[in-house]
Amino acid sequence: MSTGTRETIIEAVDGLPAVRITREFDAPPERVFDAHVDVDKVVRWLGPRGLTMTVQRWDAETGGGYRYVHADDRGEYRFFGSFHEVRSPDRIVQTFTFEGFGDSVCLETMTLTELPGGRARLVATSLFDSFEGRDAMLASGMETGVEEGYEKLDELLASR
Repeated sequence: MSTGTRETIIEAVDGLPAVRITREFDAPPERVFDAHVDVDKVVRWLGPRGLTMTVQRWDAETGGGYRYVHADDRGEYRFFGSFHEVRSPDRIVQTFTFEGFGDSVCLETMTLTELPGGRARLVATSLFDSFEGRDAMLASGMETGVEEGYEKLDELLASR
C-alpha cells in the first residue's frame, strides 16, 4: 500500500453552482467510508492542519446530524448539517453550513468507487444556493483545508 499523497482535484461544475472534488485513496471504499462516519476517525483527519476539532454532535446515520467547531489562535469556525442518506460503503448525502457564511446551505453528495488494487475513488459534489456562494467558497481558501484533510486521511488509512 502506498502512502504517498495523491492529487486532489477541486473544480467548479460548468453551468451549475457546484464544486466537485475528486480524490483517490490507497484503501478500499469500506475503510474510506468508515473514516467519514466514525467520529473518532473524523476528528483525526477533517480540516486543515493547525486546527483543533471539537464535535458537539455526530450522528452519522440516515436522518442524523452533526455540529462541530474547528479552532485556532485566530478564532472558532462552526459547522453543522444533516445526514440525509448514509449508505455503506459508497454514499453519503448531507447538508453543510458554515455559520460564518450566513444564509447558505450546501447539499453535498459523496460517492466512493472501488478501484483495482484495493483502492477507492471519492467524488464529492457540493451544490450551493447560488453561483456567488460557490465562487465565494472557492475564493475562501477552502482547498487548503480539503487538501490537508485528505493528506491526514491518507496518514490515518496507512496507519491501519
